[in-house]
Amino acid sequence: MLRLSSLVALLIALCTAVHAADPAPDKDRHVILISIDGFPAWMWRDPSLSIPNLRRLAAEGAVADAMTVSNPSVTWINHTTMVTGVKPEKHGVLYNGLLVRQGPTLPPKIEQWVDKDRLVRVPTLYDVAFKAGLTTAEVDWVAITRAPTITWSFPEIPSPEGVIEKELYMQGQLTGDELTDIARMRNIAWRDRQWTNAAVHILKTRKPNLLLFHLLTTDSTNHTYGPGSMASYTAYGYADQLIGQLLSALKESGMQDKTSIIVGTDHGFKKVSKLIYLNVALRKAGLLQALGSKVTKCDGYVFTEGGLAFAFVTDPARKAELLPRLKEVLEKVEGVDKVIDGHEGPALGMPLPENNEGMGDLILYPKAGYAFNALAAGEDEVVLSTGYLGTHGYPNTDPELDGIFLAWGKGIRQGMKLPRVTNLDVAPTLARLLGVKLPQVDGRVLEEILEPAP
Repeated sequence: MLRLSSLVALLIALCTAVHAADPAPDKDRHVILISIDGFPAWMWRDPSLSIPNLRRLAAEGAVADAMTVSNPSVTWINHTTMVTGVKPEKHGVLYNGLLVRQGPTLPPKIEQWVDKDRLVRVPTLYDVAFKAGLTTAEVDWVAITRAPTITWSFPEIPSPEGVIEKELYMQGQLTGDELTDIARMRNIAWRDRQWTNAAVHILKTRKPNLLLFHLLTTDSTNHTYGPGSMASYTAYGYADQLIGQLLSALKESGMQDKTSIIVGTDHGFKKVSKLIYLNVALRKAGLLQALGSKVTKCDGYVFTEGGLAFAFVTDPARKAELLPRLKEVLEKVEGVDKVIDGHEGPALGMPLPENNEGMGDLILYPKAGYAFNALAAGEDEVVLSTGYLGTHGYPNTDPELDGIFLAWGKGIRQGMKLPRVTNLDVAPTLARLLGVKLPQVDGRVLEEILEPAP
């Protein structure tokens, strides 16, 4: 009996030690992840860029010269990387939505607003925070629709029935018509203001442990007018003003001394002068049929994401027969730089085609100055670009695709400057600040920017 009692005591001691080494997260701790869509590091380095709030955060905290993003260098992919800490090969998001195959003779399509659980294949930062008893919130985040582990949400397309939406309506910050039509408002600057109002409201009334906040005007402006244009510089100044409102709300709510902030982005930007219509080339080669802009039948199809395209043989049973023909046609098109077999995807951080039906049979990248467009109508395979003067999607090894990274607030060392981080490091670092753990991440905790534990 003595030996059994000793064994029980030892087991109790071991359990106590484990729990002591892994304490429960502090519920009076707060973390905010801000994403300014399409913010290239090369623009951050321009001292004439008027962003005083962001410059102050960088001066008072930590900043990197550049942040490597994930392939594909597209919005939903990289936002998912920032909250999972793993490559797209693992988290599974390859588009701004879910690619769905429609059959052996039809092109695939994108279903954008599917449930988060259908899109993201691994645990997220907000999943583990919520399960640890912390509160979570999102404003205009992506790949997050109807996520059960988000406590409060004001989504990109808000609902008149949403809790936060109703409260903003009752306060007079949104009219009934505005709330109903916000998704159709073409003025993205107005939408960014509404998303900021929602984030401020959530901070003041809910004080979440984790807030994910995404601004979009910069991306839209760079696409339309080109990065580095006067409009582009103005858009970043506007985003900085909105972040200033968030910082003021943080101070007014009494949370400032308890909060850490990381500001990042999903991708950089390159200028565009020509568009490549790859599906026109397939149509002219007899691999695709179209009635006007509608593809009616195809053996092959190209889904485009600006500086990247995925080509598919639509009937998997005919892949061996058709893939060589598809590659032959596409690599001859003006402006195409690389045509890569989809099985090389893991070398780029993307999945194998057999592991993710969204993965292309071929990966295409354009030359500098060119971008891809999915149009199948017309006779021209390459045209001058008007009204679309900037894009992303190019390989993450291109320095123009590097993004910004800065950290500020509680637990962040002041005056730290890093040469380069990767967006895989964002989630593990935020998890450390929150006192939670993400399983099997590809990134690392940025120990060098963190204050030593007391």
